[in-house]
Amino acid sequence: MIFISFNPVSNKKLYIQIYDQILSQIELGTFKVGDKLPSERELCANFGVSRAPVRQALSALEMNGIIYSRQGEGVFVKNTTITTGTSQSSSLLENVSPEDIVEARMTIEPLIVKFAAMRATAEDIEDLRKTIDMMEEETKQGIYVPETDEKLHKGIAKASHNDLFITFMADISNAMKKQEMWQFIRDRTVTRPDYREVNFKEHKMLIEAIENRNEKKAVETMTSHMKNLFERYWKV
Repeated sequence: MIFISFNPVSNKKLYIQIYDQILSQIELGTFKVGDKLPSERELCANFGVSRAPVRQALSALEMNGIIYSRQGEGVFVKNTTITTGTSQSSSLLENVSPEDIVEARMTIEPLIVKFAAMRATAEDIEDLRKTIDMMEEETKQGIYVPETDEKLHKGIAKASHNDLFITFMADISNAMKKQEMWQFIRDRTVTRPDYREVNFKEHKMLIEAIENRNEKKAVETMTSHMKNLFERYWKV
């Protein structure tokens, strides 16, 4: 067991500082190829942060070929230098973080769905039904299609008939597409078989609340859906 003292971090982009400190220790030789890194619990305690930024930092290190994980065993050093190219590493860290994306969605989407339940036209509802039917068919086939999920949430924004809400959702969708870490974590969590069915059911409840013009239910369901999304992203 290697004991190393990491410095506490205090910044909005906590995961970048955590990433930099762990990478620095690996490059300095404190951790060698094959060595096991401290557990997430230990890293959280060392850095004085919650699990989310630690998970983001480890995901970035894994994407850049520095570490690899073994289910039930932990995280191990794979290389002592980045193998994916400096530009990709820089882009990976400079983009909006997955935590920022979820935080923004948790704040704005319950408000958007409230207005969708108030203002959705018959045409809006018909479009939403078609999309949820598509998601249901995909779920039955055992697949998760991010584009269908995106289409549904954009459809809800469209049904709000608020141009700024529509723009917000477009910006959030673009951030998700640009952030490779978002996709990396999504593909290891949200797309898992045990989450696909519940993910569909939550979306179906959203559409039903909009159809029934039930603003309160729509807001409660979206709030719960966003909270569950956050928990799924950091539960592996």
